[in-house]
Amino acid sequence: MHVAMISMHTSPLEQPGIGDAGGMNVYVLASARQLARQGISVDIFTRATRSSTGEITEVEENLRVINIVAGPFEGLSKDDLPTQLAAFAGGILCFSRCHHLQYDLIHSHYWLSGQVAWLLRDLWRIPFVHTAHTLAAVKNQALTAAELSGIESDARRICEQQVVDNADVLVVNTAEEAIDLERHYDADPAHIAVVSPGADTNIFCPGTGRATEAARRELGVPLHLKVVAFVGRLQPFKGPDVLIAACAELVRRGMGIRVLICGGSSGVEPLLYQEMVQEKGLSRVIRFLEPRPPADLLAIYQAADLVAVPSYNESFGLVALEAQATGTPVVAARVGGLPIAVVDGITGKLVDGHDPIVWANALEELLSDDAHRMEMGQQAVKHAAAFSWEATAQRLSAVYREALATSVPECPSRQARGV
Repeated sequence: MHVAMISMHTSPLEQPGIGDAGGMNVYVLASARQLARQGISVDIFTRATRSSTGEITEVEENLRVINIVAGPFEGLSKDDLPTQLAAFAGGILCFSRCHHLQYDLIHSHYWLSGQVAWLLRDLWRIPFVHTAHTLAAVKNQALTAAELSGIESDARRICEQQVVDNADVLVVNTAEEAIDLERHYDADPAHIAVVSPGADTNIFCPGTGRATEAARRELGVPLHLKVVAFVGRLQPFKGPDVLIAACAELVRRGMGIRVLICGGSSGVEPLLYQEMVQEKGLSRVIRFLEPRPPADLLAIYQAADLVAVPSYNESFGLVALEAQATGTPVVAARVGGLPIAVVDGITGKLVDGHDPIVWANALEELLSDDAHRMEMGQQAVKHAAAFSWEATAQRLSAVYREALATSVPECPSRQARGV
């Protein structure tokens, strides 16, 4: 089987936590690696963002990343990328034609890629599988409730609706995400497949007490303090301000803590959260760390007593799963797929809403109970072990085989759908 995987707006080879690179990058690369190791040939098409990158990057046997020139290498924000959809689609068509390639199936990630995949499906007459990762309707619902900026446009919602209407299979991370597709986009349940993401348990594994001490020394964190970590892009949707405000309350209560915030800015003023920390007098409590590869990210998870995920929505929450795989309990918002990633009261704690006082109470409860927190850490490792990228790829390959049994109409009908 030869699969054309499309990730237009961000390359799976980019460092997660920088710019628009995040959990989707991890998902695309990790699942593609496992598909390749199961004998499925995968070409991932992405937009070239630097002139020094060649057209083809050989990742491993059966897996390549194809860098398509569509617009300038730099200076285009994600909001500008819809102007390059035609150029990007044309680049894929040119590459496949000039290299005499034929694909059996298309799998697109995010709505921009879905628009391109929809066109290619009709031209190549092969099945079209799509994974949204985030949905405008769901994101807007959360943002509106939180009174945050960044509402997604009706234009994006229309494009997502078109993808939902025309994809042969919609792959989602959780059953709740399937319900969201049905509720907000009138998706046909028969066209939805639930495939849980995984965690690389070879990298993210429990550390001994000595490993925790070594990680703290490496990061310059005092051994006697309680440590809370946040890993992810610094954008309002991820809720770093909630954690900062909650930690200010913990300091007011006299708790000795350190907070490690690891991630790059995305769509907001880079100094926004640093300024917030300074205004609250937390410069000696909260440290900002640059994004880092998984092997280095392990030290942050191992150094932490808790990992906080205060997002306003997550399709799944890979950070929560990675943290638990290392034996670190997670305090997460009860939104999106996080109630599946975290077992409330067993591997961590789920928090309703984003009130900083409520979050401070949740963090204090677990930080003050070493025995309970350590038991949670042991249960977290067992829970994370049930999720693996190998299992994700096996499920995806089954979805692909089922999709290949469907016929793509020669003259498909196209209906006008609004938001």
